[in-house]
Amino acid sequence: MEFKQSLSQRIIIAFALMSALVAGAFAIGIIATVHLVEEKLISASLGGDLQRLLMMDNVEEWSHRPEPDQLFYFSGGRGDFELPKDLRHLDAGFHEVFRENLSYHGIVEIVDGRRYVLLQDQSDFEERERILFAVVLVGFVLSLALAVFLGWVLARKVMAPVVRLARQVRHRDQLLGLAPPLAPDYAADEVGELAVAFDATLGRLRQALTRERLFTSDVSHELRTPLMVLASSCELLLENPGIDQRGHAQVERIARACEEMRELVQTFLMLARAQREDASMAPQQSVRQVADGLLNLWREPIEEKGLELIFEPGNPPATGYNATLLHAVMGNLLRNALHYTEHGFIRLTLTSNGFLVEDSGVGIPEEKREAMFEPFVRGTEKRGEGLGLGLSLVQRICENQGWSVSLTTMEPNGCRFEVQLQPWTVN
Repeated sequence: MEFKQSLSQRIIIAFALMSALVAGAFAIGIIATVHLVEEKLISASLGGDLQRLLMMDNVEEWSHRPEPDQLFYFSGGRGDFELPKDLRHLDAGFHEVFRENLSYHGIVEIVDGRRYVLLQDQSDFEERERILFAVVLVGFVLSLALAVFLGWVLARKVMAPVVRLARQVRHRDQLLGLAPPLAPDYAADEVGELAVAFDATLGRLRQALTRERLFTSDVSHELRTPLMVLASSCELLLENPGIDQRGHAQVERIARACEEMRELVQTFLMLARAQREDASMAPQQSVRQVADGLLNLWREPIEEKGLELIFEPGNPPATGYNATLLHAVMGNLLRNALHYTEHGFIRLTLTSNGFLVEDSGVGIPEEKREAMFEPFVRGTEKRGEGLGLGLSLVQRICENQGWSVSLTTMEPNGCRFEVQLQPWTVN
């Protein structure tokens, strides 16, 4: 069974339940005692009064009267002492009798076949009993209220170190290399063990993040040199007049791939730093500037495939964004549209707060739509190219920059990707 309440609420509930159990047991005990006293003591008292009445006088010439709050009857009695019909069925012993909206305690004795009944008005007793029950109920409610209050006080005291530890983990950047350990601030108890576990886990995370950043940074830097060699070689080959048209096209394709790889390496290097403060140091471009550059780059391959490239510039603001990351997002979406579109069009639309990339391609199956931004997820397995990392990279960049990307389908087929941009601000 899974509890939805917080640990503090569980402590309060435990105190309340314990108090209800104890107070309820006492209340039941008091009520049971009252009934026991009612039956034993009152029956003994009435029995004594009845015996005194029987010893005082002869039944045939009865002259003694019972107490003012008592009624005396017997079989064959005369006048007021005649046994009423509603009492003739009572057996010997103690009884509670209700007559004409009044309640009585009664004792019945049978001597020589004659039935004697002594009744005593219990109105005063019932009034005291009601007061006693009211006191018991008030005591039960007050005990519950006190238990809740004590549980709240104890929960705050018990949970204070846990809350403090949670705030330290939340507000202090424990993944920084110089972050102080948490354990020395706590006693050697369960919370202290939790702080030690946090220190150990966060330490392993810091080491893993450091290794990842160093690896990404080193790989990105090391890839720049061979990419520069490839780009320079392509430039020299393009200047060679002896190369034929087919070779010239292949060299341009290699040069374009090198440029894409260089931009991808720069994107990974920037994401590896993982700090948005670095974004202010990166080159800034508007959405229109990035779109113009990508249209020049992708127009030829799109039109060579027989597709129509539609550009709707709109009226976007001249706000500057991280040129490398915005180029990677828009470029990956255009590349994805080209890859999955065989007939029709690819449309790039600039809006007041971002841009849209639409296509008339094969679309994305409904069962994969929600997972398309996860790594290694592809729209259709029938297409052999691609690892399914492009949209994952787009999602990661958007999360890093505070942007948002969404996917919807188009009728009768195709996809629409909408990216909403937020300008970088220093907090």
